[in-house]
Amino acid sequence: MTGVGSGVRVRTMTEDDVARVMELERATFLDDAWSESLMRQELAEATRRYFVAETRPCPEDPRGTGEAWICGYAGLRTVPPEGDVQTIAVDEGQWGKGVGTTLLTHLLDTARDLGIIDVFLEVRSDNPRARELYRRFGFGEIGVRRGYYRDADAIVMRRSDTGTRGPGA
Repeated sequence: MTGVGSGVRVRTMTEDDVARVMELERATFLDDAWSESLMRQELAEATRRYFVAETRPCPEDPRGTGEAWICGYAGLRTVPPEGDVQTIAVDEGQWGKGVGTTLLTHLLDTARDLGIIDVFLEVRSDNPRARELYRRFGFGEIGVRRGYYRDADAIVMRRSDTGTRGPGA
């Protein structure tokens, strides 16, 4: 488990998390959202590592139970020496609070621990916020996949492990 900021932690995603993760998936990716069955297949795949970020208390916790709430998730495909960031999503109410940075750091640490040298990803061409996050982590643009998303191209990015962690690596 990884801790960050005010009560946010990262842990391995479980089957019990899929319902909430799918809420985030549909809210974040709209027409490009994965199906629940695809998410469950990904979670069961031996070459995948999926994580959730959760915070306490849940913002919608009227009873004050202190119940944890999933505010983001991320996935990594691992086939050393290469890996692929499959997805990162953060609840819109948590944007700008370091959740995406924490999830990406966790994915890259996991990749390094598994002997992955090159990490690839695709990001929507019309998502400057995500593209900037990836640049801060040392990802560079290496190509474009035209029409990859229903209404946007994908920018293909790569980061080679230089032995450093986090933004600026």
